[in-house]
Amino acid sequence: MTTASTVHPVDEKLPAGRLAALGLQHVLVMYAGAIAVPLIVGRALKLSPEQVALLISADLFCCGLVTLIQSLGFTRWFGIKLPVMMGVTFAAVGPMVAMANAMPGPDGARAIFGAIIGAGVIAMLLAPVMGRLLRYFPPVVTGTIIAVIGISLMRVGVGWALGGPANLAQNVDVPKLVAMVDGAKATAEAAAASAAPGASAPALKLGPVPMVNNPGYGALDNLAIAGFVLAVVLLLVKYGRGFVANIAVLLGIVAGSVLAVALGKMNFDKVAKAAWVDVVTPFAFGMPSFDPLMIGTMTLVMIVVMIESTGMFLALSDITGKRVSQAELTAGLRTDGLGTLIGGLFNTFPYTSFSQNVGLVGVTGVRSRYVCVAAGVIMIVLGLLPKMAALVESVPQFVLGGAGLVMFGMVAATGIRILGRVDFAGNRHNLYIVAISVGMGLVPLVAPRWTQQMPHQLHPLLESGILLAALTAVLLNLFFNGSRGADTAASVEASKSFDAH
Repeated sequence: MTTASTVHPVDEKLPAGRLAALGLQHVLVMYAGAIAVPLIVGRALKLSPEQVALLISADLFCCGLVTLIQSLGFTRWFGIKLPVMMGVTFAAVGPMVAMANAMPGPDGARAIFGAIIGAGVIAMLLAPVMGRLLRYFPPVVTGTIIAVIGISLMRVGVGWALGGPANLAQNVDVPKLVAMVDGAKATAEAAAASAAPGASAPALKLGPVPMVNNPGYGALDNLAIAGFVLAVVLLLVKYGRGFVANIAVLLGIVAGSVLAVALGKMNFDKVAKAAWVDVVTPFAFGMPSFDPLMIGTMTLVMIVVMIESTGMFLALSDITGKRVSQAELTAGLRTDGLGTLIGGLFNTFPYTSFSQNVGLVGVTGVRSRYVCVAAGVIMIVLGLLPKMAALVESVPQFVLGGAGLVMFGMVAATGIRILGRVDFAGNRHNLYIVAISVGMGLVPLVAPRWTQQMPHQLHPLLESGILLAALTAVLLNLFFNGSRGADTAASVEASKSFDAH
């Protein structure tokens, strides 16, 4: 705890050089996720390349701005004042793509931004209600959620190393498919010619769609570079001292990038083509339109986001050793809403805390929130200087993959460490809470299309393993432990101060 004579590590102000390097490390970790959503939504809206570039610049700018509000704090109403990096949430991608498909072009963009603005305002109003849920997050709940966050993120890290999500492992073998269709048509035509007059035409019979392995997925040279990055990070963690050990992930990514350049797997073509300066302005697509149904859909997404953020904040509280009060948790959740409102105004999307950066805090042991403040400044600069943004974007994903395994594993390890403080021997019900909640959290991971028979409106809620784990753990804890499990003092135990390093 902070006293008159000591400063908590979260509030420690580091030298400018260290802040810049550590901040850049956070930016590299989150950059791929930060630009992915505007790319996906921009293409779904069928926007021009220049308009998609505008979305990316706006996203980077707002990432930095909202990160400053969250980490630095803005009055007592906004900002949890922990080392938090804010980025566009993937929970909103599904609904936004559906909206884009129904209404492409600038009109669709204005409708999406209107829904985001409305949802951001509602989320700010809901934040105090969500903040009161802290008492329902004792260690058995918090540890389970954080473990599921880490396990879920491993899919991202492995995807980085392998070259994308698992569905990219194979492509449709188009020549074989064309030959199959032509053959089936010829067979059907021959059968129709020999059939009796008036008989119905035979059905066109096709076998399984022929697939061919994607040569870019799981390429051994890319895996070798990811392994090299992982080895560099581990060596620096073991043998490095002080600042070098703290930026082990950044140095590993730099080393991997140098190797990728040497092997011809990384180039700077996009850097040469990018503009030097691009000013981000609000309402670049015109005044937003407000559809109540779309606002309602996006509000459901924000409820998912705030429940996930609660888990992230408690994870950071545990990693940094700084207790989070109900008022601070509410201020953090309110910033999710404010960031989403800002996103809608500046032509971008809903914001939440990025869980991969939580893992980076655990890996480095650097708990100062001013590192994320520095990262926020870097993100703002990247949003205003597209050439610099293109330089960071040129880092291949397989280079990030080696570092991702370390960082995301650290998140899961943090959850396991919290569960180590849970009484399993005296209360065997806690075993059931953890077992069922982890199982529910893994459903979207092992069966991504498990909701395909369910109403589409429920998909944003059911496709988040973190949300499923959180709801299951909270409800089972209330069922088995009742009022004992909803004790505020026990909840605070999950985020009490202790030195993890």
